[in-house]
Amino acid sequence: MALTGGKNQGDVSAMLAQAGRIIKDGGLVAFPTETVYGLGGDALNMESSRKIYEAKGRPSDNPLIVHIADMEHFEKIVSKVPEKARKLAEAFWPGPLTMIMEKAPIVPYRTTGGLDTVAVRMPGHPIALAFIKEAGGYVAAPSANLSGKPSPTTAKYVIQDMDGRIDMILDADSGETIGIESTIVDLTGETPMILRPGFITREMISAVVGKTDIDAAVFDDASKQPPKAPGMKYRHYAPQGELVIVEGEPGKVASYINAQTAAHARNGERTGVIGTSEMIEKYRADSIKDAGSRSDIVSAGSRIYTFLREFDDEQIDFIYSESFESTGVGQAIMNRLLKAAGHRCVQV
Repeated sequence: MALTGGKNQGDVSAMLAQAGRIIKDGGLVAFPTETVYGLGGDALNMESSRKIYEAKGRPSDNPLIVHIADMEHFEKIVSKVPEKARKLAEAFWPGPLTMIMEKAPIVPYRTTGGLDTVAVRMPGHPIALAFIKEAGGYVAAPSANLSGKPSPTTAKYVIQDMDGRIDMILDADSGETIGIESTIVDLTGETPMILRPGFITREMISAVVGKTDIDAAVFDDASKQPPKAPGMKYRHYAPQGELVIVEGEPGKVASYINAQTAAHARNGERTGVIGTSEMIEKYRADSIKDAGSRSDIVSAGSRIYTFLREFDDEQIDFIYSESFESTGVGQAIMNRLLKAAGHRCVQV
């Protein structure tokens, strides 16, 4: 497994060329994006997609996102680019927005999870864009973690999950990641439908294309229907410890959490808490993570997956998290936390 990071431009160019060759030869490469690390394979090669599912232990009906680096390639993998998709691409690409449309015949069903639709995104990270171009322009990539575990925002956790399973990791940790996966919007109907919230909010999308809905599965247990987007059907983002979200007035939330962590301590169980800066001093646990101020929800989003991974490293048995406002980026954070908690939520 090759690894690059902190090298001069010549070294980086050579590593990108090597990574591109691996993809063209049917191999797998993990690479950084502005959201989380992706696990890339040739999106037009059925065998590459099979390898991605195998490396992650991912259900084969869970669609992969096809990453592109220019609009010319966009035109080739969808049967038709709707006008709303063009407007959204102009507004948000490169960036953390994935769009679902009817697929073109060149995209194999193994990449789309058996669906007639394809999810497409142009990432807003220079290494990702350069890598995609070197790889031929079409890179299928879910997050670079074992299926169900928290998505990796640093190469350290990619190595932890993928060492020995893939051919190469492009390490470009910058400390400037959004920290949660892209927003996914379905454009196959008359009204755009958000299937997975992210940094690009409903309000931002509506400002560009008008009325936009949110799928009911975003905050409820997913239905038995085949998932049209990653993260809709299966438990995702989960730490090893049991996670519970606590909603209510801040003082009551702190009292409840401290009562729970004290009870676990008496049983010899290790506990962790995710709290906001305004409340963090009130908690008592083995590991306490400061998600930042409630006035800076974007900062909280960039830290959530790292916290969940650190709790695993610290062998935490039970985790309690404050809830966040389910508006704007907070909606994406709550979606990920609910998935990670298996929808365990307590109202106090």
